[in-house]
Amino acid sequence: MKIIVYLTCAIGLCLVSCSHQPEPSLPVPSPQQLEWQQLETYAFIHFGLNTFNNMEWGYGNTPASTFNPTDLDCEQWVLTLKNSGMKGIILTAKHHDGFCLWPTETTDYSIKNSPYKNGNGDLVRELSDACKKHGMKFGLYLSPWDRHQAEYGREGYVEIYHRQIEELVSNYGPLFEFWFDGANGGNGWYGGAEETRSIVAEQYYDYEKAREIVWQHSPEASIFGGTVPTLRWIGNEKGYANAAQWCMYKTDFESLNDIKTLPVGFKDGEAWLPAEVDVSIRPGWFYHKSEDDQVRTVEQLMDLYFNSVGHNTNLLLNFPVNQEGRIPSIDSNNAVQWHQKLQRDFAENLLKGSKVIANDTRSRRFNPKNVVDDDYSTYWATHDKVRRAELIFEFPQAITFNRLMLQEYILMGQNVDAFYLDYYFNGKWLPIETNEPTTTIGYKRLLRFQTVRADKLRIRFKVFKGTLCINKVGAYLAEETL
Repeated sequence: MKIIVYLTCAIGLCLVSCSHQPEPSLPVPSPQQLEWQQLETYAFIHFGLNTFNNMEWGYGNTPASTFNPTDLDCEQWVLTLKNSGMKGIILTAKHHDGFCLWPTETTDYSIKNSPYKNGNGDLVRELSDACKKHGMKFGLYLSPWDRHQAEYGREGYVEIYHRQIEELVSNYGPLFEFWFDGANGGNGWYGGAEETRSIVAEQYYDYEKAREIVWQHSPEASIFGGTVPTLRWIGNEKGYANAAQWCMYKTDFESLNDIKTLPVGFKDGEAWLPAEVDVSIRPGWFYHKSEDDQVRTVEQLMDLYFNSVGHNTNLLLNFPVNQEGRIPSIDSNNAVQWHQKLQRDFAENLLKGSKVIANDTRSRRFNPKNVVDDDYSTYWATHDKVRRAELIFEFPQAITFNRLMLQEYILMGQNVDAFYLDYYFNGKWLPIETNEPTTTIGYKRLLRFQTVRADKLRIRFKVFKGTLCINKVGAYLAEETL
């Protein structure tokens, strides 16, 4: 009898220990970072004096009176971007030339001294209100570099800059992201001095205080740039992230400016610092009529999507507003058609209805069938210390597909450093040729390949740390093959 009791207790303890939630493999995202990663795509708006001077980087000496849009319509921007699948908009409230798109009290170099609405305009207000009206998140870019401000490079400018942040975050929030640009110091007008001024960015701007100001009013705001980011730059403005993409990173300022490690992250990084891809729908960030025939096509936008969101990064896609104050029709049409194509291509997960088999499962709670539901809180998990595992999807009848999506449950960490894809047809297993390394997964990994017909799909995972936790797997048949 004692033996039976001991065995029963041992089995009970085993069941409890095997069914409990895995221990997170640190670092993991904060709730704020997870919500940010789930946005996936959002828009940049570059609009200002450069728009009216056919420039990318204004020198700071162009009169404020140059800013004079004739048909500005922020709702046109918001509706265009919402119909393009964007979840939010980040506005360049001030670029390097120092011109402010809101009636700031810190300088006369602003919209209040332009012809727009006879000096009574406030573009930041107009766009933030339009975003709220149509359910879009709102963010701001405020260039630390100011080529107009006479005090730039001196102690007085830092106070001015912090006051500008305070004005923005206290009057136009809540914000989902605040953008500090990496371009800092150089030649400029500087109140007529016309000279070169150099600063040490990590010391000069007091980014720690700047973050405090932002989070005092928008504690949910993600931070790009500076010394205290919650996300990192990908290292280029081409729209492409590395196929191997770690959300983990190191927090020292030297690493945050290392062009070699920014594109890939750190496999052993001590902080969760996911990447953002910033790229424009045109060659330039600001509108130039000469680029009207160089707007990215639907196919090019699809390529950007697979190489950003599909490589475990968020896509910040810029839309230059023209002199009228509108997103041009060709940009709008291409972006909307791109989103419609994405919706069609990923409309049906062909793995739903399949029999899902795993060679290892932690417990019934972490059943492999969880990977084909639409609930982000459920996932398949293996036992602790399992370093090789596989999923097999058996179909009632053969299916054809050419796209695959995989997601880790990143609240438990990013733990996969390689995976392998095979399909079963005509009695044998064959590899799926993806034309890119199948290394990391993270929040989301998307793959394109030639259409295959299969009775089964197999995914083999290599785990480098922690517990394997797979949130979702999807197979899709896109309209065309590569």
